[in-house]
Amino acid sequence: RMESLPEAVLIRILASIPAVDLVLACRLVCCQWKNLVDGAALWILKCQQEGLTGAESQENAENWQNFYFLSKKRKNLIKNPCGEEDLQHWGEVENGGDGWKIEELPGDFGKEFPSEEVHKYFVTSYEWCRKAQVIDLRAEGYWEELMDTTQPKVVVKDWYAGRSDAGCLYELCVKLLSENEDVLAEYKSETIAIPQDNDASWTEISHTFSNYGPGVRFVRFEHGGQDTLFWKGWYGVRVTNSSVTVEP
Repeated sequence: RMESLPEAVLIRILASIPAVDLVLACRLVCCQWKNLVDGAALWILKCQQEGLTGAESQENAENWQNFYFLSKKRKNLIKNPCGEEDLQHWGEVENGGDGWKIEELPGDFGKEFPSEEVHKYFVTSYEWCRKAQVIDLRAEGYWEELMDTTQPKVVVKDWYAGRSDAGCLYELCVKLLSENEDVLAEYKSETIAIPQDNDASWTEISHTFSNYGPGVRFVRFEHGGQDTLFWKGWYGVRVTNSSVTVEP
């Protein structure tokens, strides 16, 4: 009989069951199973079995179950981050000058991207070009209690570069929004100026939101820029590989 098994053996058996079934079904079987599913040992074992990165350093994690689910769900929530689908999924597009354009790396007077997985980038023109995405966290599987109580880190990253023959400007603005789209937390970069005759290297910019309080339901990501020479065409800042991730 299952109830006669040593607890360590029962934990190993439960660890072989899919996580969703543990929470939605096994937890309801009896008080013993509920305590095991709510405890740390079962989820530590599942993290170890599935090789979740960083699990060994989470000895003081308040909730191993949340750590497991957040680690399993970790993905880039920005859609079409590198222009492989033209401007699809990007809204509130501002097409200053000749507007946004998608080009193949490395592009004229440009450099290859640090990752071989990135093949394209968005490029701006001689007046401000901006574009944005609004991420619905609940639609992506991050439920209200998780966001309000655990408040997992929201990590934002973007990459930008200029042409070596033209100067340009770049800006990034990310907001955490409530159900009614009130701003609960915000990160806005300075206006970054890249001079003419730069080396065209790609630069990463990042920000991590934490301890942002309850109520976050959306993330609004916006970036853009322009050239500083006002040349017709696409001599402005180049952006690619944007990302928003929710992490333990």
